[in-house]
Amino acid sequence: MYQYGSHQRQILAEDLNRKWKRAILDASRRLKYRRPRLVESFELGEFSLGSSPPSLGLQGMRWSTLGGQRILHTSFDWDTNEMSIMLLAKLSKPLYGTARIAINYLHIKGDLQLMPVLDGRAILLSFISAPEIRLGVALGGGGSQLPGTELPVVSSWLVKLFTDTIVKTMVEPRRRCIPLSAVQLGKMAVGGILYVTVVSANQISRTGVKGSPSKRQAGSNSNHVTEEHLAKDLKTFVEVELEDLTRRTEARPGSSPRWDSTFNMVLHDNAGLLRFHLYESSPGNVKFDHLATCEVKIRYADDDSTIFWAIGPDSGVIVNRAECCGKQVQMIVPFETVNSGELTVQLVLKEWQFADGSHSVGLHLGTQPTFHGLANSKTGRKFIVTVVGGKDIGGKDKSGRYEPYVKLQYGKVVKRTKAVPHATNPAWNQIFEFDEIVGGEYLKLKCLYEETFADELIGGATVNLEGMAEGSVKEMTVPLEKASSGEIKLLIETVKESSNGESGNGWIELVLIEAKDLVGADLRGTSDPYVKVQYGSEMRRTKVVYKTINPKWNQTFEFPDNGSPLELLVRDHNAIMSSSSIGNCIVEYQRLPPNEVSEKWIPLQGVKKGEIHVQITRRIPELLRISSVESDSLSNKAHSISDQMKQMLIKAQSMAGAEDLEELSSSLTELQSLEHAQEEYMLQLETERMLLLNKINDLGQELLNSSPFVSSRTSY
Repeated sequence: MYQYGSHQRQILAEDLNRKWKRAILDASRRLKYRRPRLVESFELGEFSLGSSPPSLGLQGMRWSTLGGQRILHTSFDWDTNEMSIMLLAKLSKPLYGTARIAINYLHIKGDLQLMPVLDGRAILLSFISAPEIRLGVALGGGGSQLPGTELPVVSSWLVKLFTDTIVKTMVEPRRRCIPLSAVQLGKMAVGGILYVTVVSANQISRTGVKGSPSKRQAGSNSNHVTEEHLAKDLKTFVEVELEDLTRRTEARPGSSPRWDSTFNMVLHDNAGLLRFHLYESSPGNVKFDHLATCEVKIRYADDDSTIFWAIGPDSGVIVNRAECCGKQVQMIVPFETVNSGELTVQLVLKEWQFADGSHSVGLHLGTQPTFHGLANSKTGRKFIVTVVGGKDIGGKDKSGRYEPYVKLQYGKVVKRTKAVPHATNPAWNQIFEFDEIVGGEYLKLKCLYEETFADELIGGATVNLEGMAEGSVKEMTVPLEKASSGEIKLLIETVKESSNGESGNGWIELVLIEAKDLVGADLRGTSDPYVKVQYGSEMRRTKVVYKTINPKWNQTFEFPDNGSPLELLVRDHNAIMSSSSIGNCIVEYQRLPPNEVSEKWIPLQGVKKGEIHVQITRRIPELLRISSVESDSLSNKAHSISDQMKQMLIKAQSMAGAEDLEELSSSLTELQSLEHAQEEYMLQLETERMLLLNKINDLGQELLNSSPFVSSRTSY
């Protein structure tokens, strides 16, 4: 009996051990692909893929044809340790603080396919299936790196993050686009204005939508309910999504509804993803049933054209190209993951905006650069950079001395610290000022050793200054690239440039013209709208226009140009209760050319509909005064001499009629001297004109050379 009880306890213990191991294994699998709980958030601190290209075609290449589309199949193998990706991880309890995670090794292997489209003007590329990804992860930077296993499951989570990102963007049937433009204009698009018209849908059916509630309900009594009966009371609307901006059509009945709704959307990059979500609007229900989604991707090409592409029927390709801004493109896009249904949309890229302040607009090819805008490319702010010190600066010059120093370059301005002798951990504590320029988003840093004949480069880095708010202070430790160890500590502050009480930067002139299609905040479906204008610490407001959703204000406001954000807050006036918000927007003016009026419709954020019509101008009186004074100083003198010559000719004619040869000879001599003076002034005017043209060319070339965007492109 005792032996039997002991045997039963042994079996029970083994069974409990098996269940415990299975529970531990299941928990580890779930935790493997979760974000580590010790990490609250990640921020990208540095990103460089190096110069080592991937290998294509190691397993051979072959062409195939699918639906008339030629496809090149090839292998993709990218094994590199030259890349440098630095993530800043904010740690939670009990650690707190910030950990730097360096990804120093990357291996991506998979099968790639390339589709030449638009007669060879672009290539669509994608992986046939999720590629194999391996990462090398280390904690810290420079000489203080630790293995990635010190932070639990970080490496596994990052591999999953990379894999999910690739699957969502470039695994069949999702593709990226690489433009192959014959003309390279050397422009970097930083934003655009897009008009989206949701025209209609076709062949929408509840039974064609996977997992829809109506389909499940109809499945149990499909013998009694026909598809026509299900579509009879179907009412749908489309929500358009572009980044953080969403707009919604009205609900329309039937299986082939027509909306013809146009929305003004804003791009904040040279590419974008436009999503169209189809919802069913059930009477009396607050919740809407999501039925299907389709996508259209947008990409700026170097020849100033715009490429639109989407997933076609049977995972095929739909691609269109607008040769210039303002040209309408119509696309019929099938809904994804459904058995039927397609959406017709019309897209017009109204305007591309570039990093140099110019823009491409209208039905024409090319851009419209504003050269006097290049001459005044300062934004009115300063970057104050403190080079604090270095750590683990490796290597030394040939004589065995340690004399490191740091060279900083912002735009065309180069500054350097003193050299600190015999120091692997030098302390510089030197402060430098740089005037912020339009398109200047990167600070280049080099660490060198002083030598007798030529200084030796230890390593370098690039610091991103984009998005630094005025008054902010950013402390960072930058690891040196192409060096076995070493990091530089910087302190960067953004301040407003002092104008000593004078409006040297001019002023901002804002005209609030009107708004349309605002949200009806009152019970009667209208509003009593007015606008609060927030510019830095200054606040202004318009008059109230009662009982309308299409108000007209036509009011002008002026502010000193100090680089502050310009925000418009549209509100509904209420005499008894506090006013309510019916939308807001940011008016971007910092990149505008001086003394040129920019007129635009801006979609309101935080609401379902509404746009506001504004005119914005950066007034800079110095440009007006200089141009008028310089033109008057020479051209007026030339005109004055011409008038004198006319008078002398009239006088000479009268002397010839009177046969007064002595006076005639004197008049001709004076006329010759005036002619010589006029030739000198005309020559001076021509010289000034040539100098001005040369200056314009130099400024344009300087901007292209100093802009980091010319060589760095973002694929989408």
